Amino acid sequence: MRALTFYTNPQSRGRIVHWMLEELSEPYDTVWIEYGSGSKSAEYLAINPMGKIPSLKHNGVVVTETPAICTYLAVAYPEKNLIPAAHDPRLANFFRWMFFAAGPVEASVTAKAMDWKVPEGRERTVGFGSHEEVLAALEIAVKPGPFICGHAFTAVDVYLGSHLIWGMQFGGIEKRSSYQDYVARLTTRPAYRRALEINEAKLAGK
Repeated sequence: MRALTFYTNPQSRGRIVHWMLEELSEPYDTVWIEYGSGSKSAEYLAINPMGKIPSLKHNGVVVTETPAICTYLAVAYPEKNLIPAAHDPRLANFFRWMFFAAGPVEASVTAKAMDWKVPEGRERTVGFGSHEEVLAALEIAVKPGPFICGHAFTAVDVYLGSHLIWGMQFGGIEKRSSYQDYVARLTTRPAYRRALEINEAKLAGK
C-alpha cells in the first residue's frame, strides 16, 4: 500500500487536492467516493465524520479540509518546494493568502451564490466584510506575480488559484484581467492538466 491514500469525487473540491498531488509527483492511491451511500457509509464516516469529500491518509494519519490537506502535503514533503522555508519571508504571503482563500473568499463566494445579504452596517460582523472588498484584496494577492509567493509556485497557488478558476467559471468571481492573467499561468501547468484529465475521464466513465 502506498503512503498516500486519497478519497475523492470528480464533482468535489477533491479536484484541488488532486492537482496538489500531481504537483507533488509522489505515488498515491485513489479511492473514488460516491455521494450519499459512499460518503455517508460507516467506513467513510470513520475517516471523515462529516462525510465531506475530499480526505487524505498519509501513513495512516487522516487529514481533512482541502486547505489543510494542501498545506499538510507541502510541509510533509519539503523537498518538493511547495511551501517557503520556515525563515523565508515569503512564508508570510503563503499563510496570509491560504487562510484568506479558505476564509473570506470561500464565505463571500458562498454568500453570493446563496444570495445571502449582509445587512447594511453589519459588514464588520462577518469575516469577509463585503464581496467587493474580497475581490479587491484578491487583486493585491495576484498582481505582483507571477505567483502568490513571487517566482516560486507553491501550494497556495493550487488552493487560491482553484477558487479563482471555479469562481470565474461559475460566476461567483468576476473576470478581472489580473485574475485571468494569473489563472492562465496556472492552467498551463502539466500537473493541473493531468488532474483535470483524470477527473474528466472519471466523469465520462472511462
